[in-house]
This record gives sequence, C-alpha cells and structure tokens, in this order.
Amino acid sequence: MVEPVFPGGTAVSGLSVYPWPAADGVCGGSPHVHLACTEGYVTVSGQGAVQTITAAGFRETRLSAGTVAWFSPGTIHRAVNHDGELRIVVVMQNSGLPEAGDAVFTFPPDVLADPAAYRRAADLTVPTESAARTRRDLAVAGFLALAKEIRRGNTEPLAEFYRAAVALKADRVDSWERIWRAGPVAAAERTGAHLAALREGRIDHLLDAGVRSAEAPGDRVFGMCGRLDTYPLRPTDQQDR
Repeated sequence: MVEPVFPGGTAVSGLSVYPWPAADGVCGGSPHVHLACTEGYVTVSGQGAVQTITAAGFRETRLSAGTVAWFSPGTIHRAVNHDGELRIVVVMQNSGLPEAGDAVFTFPPDVLADPAAYRRAADLTVPTESAARTRRDLAVAGFLALAKEIRRGNTEPLAEFYRAAVALKADRVDSWERIWRAGPVAAAERTGAHLAALREGRIDHLLDAGVRSAEAPGDRVFGMCGRLDTYPLRPTDQQDR
C-alpha cells in the first residue's frame, strides 16, 4: 500500500495565540511575513483578530469560532488575542518552507540590515517564555512603525522591509525550491497520474488506498504567534530536510 500523503503539500498546526500584552496594550504574537507561502487560519475558539500590513494598507480582520481567513505571501501579519482563549488551526502552503526559514520578523530596520543581529534577535534555541516575549516585543516595535507609515500613505518603509527580508533569505531559495518540488509539485503530479489512470479505466491507485493519522508530539513549542501543536504530516523520506 502506498503511504497516504496529506493533501496538496500543505502543513497543519494547532495554535494557541500568545495572551501577553505588548507595548501598545494589544495581546498576541510576533508580527512577521512569509515570502513564498499563503497561510490560512481556521478559528476554533475564542475571540481575536489578525492585523495585516500590505501595500494596500493596514487592516484588522476579526476572528471568532468558525471564521476562516487567509493571506498571500508578502502580507505582514500579527495574530491578536482578545480574550486569552484564541485557538486556531493553521494551514500553511508549501509544507516545509516555513520550517526551512520562510518567515521574516518585522524587527526594526537596523536589525534587519545586519544578518548577525537578525539571527541573534530571532534565535529561540533556549525555548523560554521570556525569550519568546523579547523576540515578540522587538517584532511588534518594527510592526507598529510600519503601520504608522502605511496609515500615512507612505509605502517606502514597507518596500525597504521587503528588500531587507529578501536579502536575509537569498541563500535559502534553492533549498526552498527543492522542498516545493518534493511537496506541492509532487502532489499535483500525483493527481495528474490519478486522472490519467481514471481516463484509462485503471484502478491501481484505488487499490493502494489507505489512512494515516498524526498526534501532536508532546509539549507545545514556542512559535511565532503562540504555542504550537505541530504534526508530522510529510512522508518519512521528506522529514528533517
């Protein structure tokens, strides 16, 4: 039997958004951006919002149980927890890319301009609440500055942030392409093979049908936006790349 693969080369995680207040009095996670991935939120419980910055402006999208929201690459986003109970299922395009570094925090420009300083600020090898809060607060400082300029109609600081983000991740693009080809591209090609088989009346892939499940492996980790339940959904030969 062929090992069943989670649909479409996507990743899924459970997210409990941080309830910690930031400098502006808003509780929530670390603002950041993905350069190549669309991200989706399926709200499970609680009340909150996702604050976003794009060239089109600042926006706040409310989240409550049953709300689905998603945003494309380049959308700076900050998960906000209004009642301390916000829980979300996160569906991430291009499974493996965020884990491979497709995320850039909205740290202030001087940190973004210095790769070594950025790595130090983003580092969470000692996974403590204090370290996660310090990282979050620095990202919020940069986010609030960007939001202020966007509200004024000034998009140049946002463009500068994008340029700095791309420069920070330039050495990752080749490895991201390998992950993309092994995940979403391979998933699309499997569907093409299945359609070809159906057209010819073959049932090979139907005879190989199966079920797989995954449990969150223990304690929640400190993620960008909150405590995370992560699931090993990729095929065994794609793990830990």
